[in-house]
Amino acid sequence: MRRIISLALLLCSIFTTLWAQSHAYKVEEIPMVHLQNRTRYVSNPDGILSADAVAAMDTTLFALEQRTGVQTLVVAVKQIDGGDCFEFAYQLGEKNGVGEKGKDNGLVVLLVTEERCIQFATGYGLEGVLPDAVCKQIQVRYMNKYLGEGNWDAGMLAGIQAISRQLDGTGEPPVPRKEEETDYLLLIILICCFIIVPTLLWFSVRQRKRCPQCHKHTLRQLSIRTISRMNGIRTEEIVLHCTNCGHIVRRQRQVRDEDDFHHRGGNGGPFLGGPFFGGGFGGSGGGGFSGGSFGGGSFGGGGAGSKF
Repeated sequence: MRRIISLALLLCSIFTTLWAQSHAYKVEEIPMVHLQNRTRYVSNPDGILSADAVAAMDTTLFALEQRTGVQTLVVAVKQIDGGDCFEFAYQLGEKNGVGEKGKDNGLVVLLVTEERCIQFATGYGLEGVLPDAVCKQIQVRYMNKYLGEGNWDAGMLAGIQAISRQLDGTGEPPVPRKEEETDYLLLIILICCFIIVPTLLWFSVRQRKRCPQCHKHTLRQLSIRTISRMNGIRTEEIVLHCTNCGHIVRRQRQVRDEDDFHHRGGNGGPFLGGPFFGGGFGGSGGGGFSGGSFGGGSFGGGGAGSKF
């Protein structure tokens, strides 16, 4: 009888272990440790994070809530139902009402090891102090290197500490690394060389072909002659004819004698400035949602995610 009981217990243990290893969590299955103990914020049902790392993050997030009122839910699991880290993080906020009602200052941090993803989701009230770009920078600068190596404790601790510094104003906001700055500079140079400069040249040439009478860009050069020469500089008269209205335009320019470009038909001249480019990037968040378990906060579509 004892052998049968022992065998049954062993089989149950093996089954439970295999189930835990392969189980894909639904949102409602994530344990809400904060509801049992208000000083706890990290849900770690698969034991991905060590007890020391969980305790350190709980301490940091409890202190953060005391200083700022920001409520945070951190979840670390192996698999999630559907595999969509973005949607899962927001559903965690929706169903649990993370954040204070009216202030909407909730934050969800989701780590899914099998999906190789880290996802932040922010409430409406945090989108100013923790915008999407800063969320992404925190992941890239402080978390992804460790997470990519499977060092879950170091990656999550570094990220939570960076979030805390950003939200309570005790640290410098993340700034691009030197290599990122180099990439931005290279991008700016390429844009100038292949977009801005050619556009300015095209616009300058086009303006010189604009008829002052009919305002069409139909001026064509009829002749060019030298009218004076002094100290190595000659003054030339250019005669242009509008093929649309027949208007004649006479212009003068000064060039050095050694400059043979203009005699070959060149049309040098200064660039004409103007607001060639404008606009910007923007985005909008999803609709708000609220719960009641934490504080009833609403989420506004902010946050960011990374694969590591």
